[in-house]
Amino acid sequence: MTDAPETGDAEPVAPSGSRRGDAARRSPVTGEGVTAIESQLRAMRTDAEQHIAQARAEFDQANERLKQRTGRDLIVATLIGVGIGVVVIASLVFVKWLFVLFAAGAMVLGVLELSRALQVAGRKVDVVPQLVMGFLLLLSGFFLGAWVHWAASLVAVAVVVIWRLTAQLFAADGRAPIEVIGDVLVGGFVQVYVPFLTSVALILLAQPRGEWWVLAFLILAVAADTGAYVSGLTFGRGGRHPMAPRISPKKTWEGFAGACVAALVAGGLLAVFMLQVPWWAGLIFGAVVLATATVGDLGESMVKRDLGIKDMSSWLPGHGGVLDRLDSILPSATAALVMFYLLAPLGVS
Repeated sequence: MTDAPETGDAEPVAPSGSRRGDAARRSPVTGEGVTAIESQLRAMRTDAEQHIAQARAEFDQANERLKQRTGRDLIVATLIGVGIGVVVIASLVFVKWLFVLFAAGAMVLGVLELSRALQVAGRKVDVVPQLVMGFLLLLSGFFLGAWVHWAASLVAVAVVVIWRLTAQLFAADGRAPIEVIGDVLVGGFVQVYVPFLTSVALILLAQPRGEWWVLAFLILAVAADTGAYVSGLTFGRGGRHPMAPRISPKKTWEGFAGACVAALVAGGLLAVFMLQVPWWAGLIFGAVVLATATVGDLGESMVKRDLGIKDMSSWLPGHGGVLDRLDSILPSATAALVMFYLLAPLGVS
């Protein structure tokens, strides 16, 4: 005979089915909560995507309007300009001989741009002697001083001319003498315009505190260009008073007025805080660089108009070519060197 199980106060064991039933009753509540959160997150993401798309569309529209008014992508141009500026400032402030490498790169690109544009126009330009003599000019300007540099410049032009005449002699392609003379003159122009003017900046760089004078004239050229751009865009819309309509229709007297203000203000500030010369000397420096920058800008515009091109190249998006950025800087290098000789002795101790 077996004993019957004790029933006493022992808790009854719930069947497994009842637990599954409880879980089943709770799961709809949990599922509804998760679904509501996911819906809110999806709604927030959709709303954020719509705002981003709207902001992007507005930005693209504003950038397109700027392109139509200025003829270039201002955003891209600004980013590239800032990047180049950082490299230039870092090389001049920290290790100034590194600027020689930057100048050499700019010289090479400038010679290639101008030579290609002239070749497309039917001129024969020998790139190899242009670059070789260009490098020699840069090195002589930085390491050998001004007097040796002037002699090296004459040699460089002579080598370019003799190379072209010798190459034409062996070519025997029946080229007319007047065209050969034009090729010779164009070759000399390339050597003087790009390598020689670039090397003048390196003569200035080699002087005591020359890096600050190089940086100053670069800032002045950029300030004048920026002042002209902003003022011309604001007050000279539609070319109200063009400076030289046959050369560059977009350049206005309103823009030139803005360039004057920017160059003079920048010159005065640079004189006091960077060059350590009287403020009025900075005004003179700013006015001289303004004049050479304007002449250089109009001169390159005349060359491009004669060649029938808008930009020297498309190597710098938003800017055009390298020479399109150096047009106001190259002629200003010689003016800056002269100003250094005249104004540096006025330095405030």
